Amino acid sequence: MSEVEVRDVFAVLEKGIPPLVGDASRFVTAPAMVERLSKDFYWYSPVLRPQLREKRGDAVALPVSLDEIRAILKFCYAEDIPVTARGAGTGNYGQAIPLEGGLVLDLSKMEAIEEITAEGVAICEPGVKLGVLETEARRQGWELRCYPSTIAKASLGGFLGGGSGGIGSVSHGGLRDFETVRALEVVTMEAEPRVILHEGLAVHDILHAWGTNGIITKIWLALTPAVEWSQIVTAFDTYAEAFDFAEKIAAEDTWTKRLVTVFESPIASYFTPIAKYVEGSRHTVFFLIAQSQQSALEVAAKAAGASVPYAGAYSGLRTVPLLSDYTWNHTTLWAMKQDEAFTYLQCGFDPDRVREQMRLLKKKFGEEMLLHMEFMKNGTGRVIPGAIPLVRFTTEERLREMIDFCRANGIFVANPHVNNVEDGGRFREDHVQLVAKRRYDPKGLLNPGKMLSFAPQKETAQA
Repeated sequence: MSEVEVRDVFAVLEKGIPPLVGDASRFVTAPAMVERLSKDFYWYSPVLRPQLREKRGDAVALPVSLDEIRAILKFCYAEDIPVTARGAGTGNYGQAIPLEGGLVLDLSKMEAIEEITAEGVAICEPGVKLGVLETEARRQGWELRCYPSTIAKASLGGFLGGGSGGIGSVSHGGLRDFETVRALEVVTMEAEPRVILHEGLAVHDILHAWGTNGIITKIWLALTPAVEWSQIVTAFDTYAEAFDFAEKIAAEDTWTKRLVTVFESPIASYFTPIAKYVEGSRHTVFFLIAQSQQSALEVAAKAAGASVPYAGAYSGLRTVPLLSDYTWNHTTLWAMKQDEAFTYLQCGFDPDRVREQMRLLKKKFGEEMLLHMEFMKNGTGRVIPGAIPLVRFTTEERLREMIDFCRANGIFVANPHVNNVEDGGRFREDHVQLVAKRRYDPKGLLNPGKMLSFAPQKETAQA
């Protein structure tokens, strides 16, 4: 977007939305701030770093209401100004980085928890921090079904737009499973922006589309009854023993669990802040288990040949140590702190072939790929092994070879080294996200360049 267009944005906002003007926290044009608010955690990927380093918006708007969002989108539509929605900027694919400049729509000030119903549904604005929602939900006897390891910073809207699952998924699946997202309110990018309510299966039109097909302004999120949890660290001599034990606990319904994570040695040695709670040279499993089952799990672990270097009550997100801070994609972050050559993949294994598939990976790549497994429940109710393996990056060609080898051996890969919805692994095969974009964003102004299968439509948008 040119300097003239930036001034036009400012002028129209000044005329139509006075509260934004003159407040640097609500309409940002300072280059350093625009740069910061145009970036997310894309630097996890050595492939995306050079591609996205120079990309940024031209201005940032921080609306506080639905009416402000509609006014901003109406103007940007009329002026053909791209708009990229931003949550907390904790995504790893460059989801929130504008490829074509324009306006960054930062939703962090829309952070209200409107209600937690008696049935356990949280009604929230998109900017609410997941940690705030978890704390309030637990105060009322509920908790999140699943959340990312970035819970302290991540926003609910950003999680729905670019996330998939996390802590809790071993029991409750991911965001797209078991009606966890009950409904979404979405604003369209049209001459007269509409507010569309998506309920039931229709939420899948919008979920994990990176803000390319509508701006989420309200969320109805199903919670689950709160549990008193304990954290347990177990350490094994062999990876096979660690995986077998973790799989058994994850799969058996008798155990109430929120987290089951397996780390091949020496991954746990990278967790330097909690070194005294782990045996870093051994193969390690982290658990969040019902407090009432802590003793039984310790007994079972020792019977399986493990040591238990740590076991203790979980008292919320301020617990020390907080084991979830070292799981899911935080594992990658801690590894990168030790060796910047590390990056990661996101893989799904065939539960009936997982041991064979892991052996193939280790035979082919050895220490070049370290196994980090997360157990989760899929949409059919079966607990399955997924992975966020650590990869020592050398070249893009070698990384592609790893991805191709995984796929050739039946291992699903959601590629975190691409900057589009389709290749990132969560694009719907029924193309409902694409259909929604055609319907709600006919000019293709929402986060342009991130949905490759979309072409701007000449026809008028339809309901």
